[in-house]
Amino acid sequence: MRSYTIVVEPDEDGGFAVSVPALPGCFTRGSTLEECQVRAVEAIEVHIAGLLADGEPVPEEHSKPQLLTVTVAA
Repeated sequence: MRSYTIVVEPDEDGGFAVSVPALPGCFTRGSTLEECQVRAVEAIEVHIAGLLADGEPVPEEHSKPQLLTVTVAA
């Protein structure tokens, strides 16, 4: 079993965009947060299967991503 952090961001057109920082190129969408979680599991499974089929290593998440806020003069 592997665990990955997903990033869920509101989409301008409604719903949410989901990315997996530890797996570049792995992303999905969902209408609700619950749907995002289900679809993220599916996307991660497909992404990992593709990596294995290509003989590529499967990245593991060793530390959790952090969200930071900065203020800039605009």
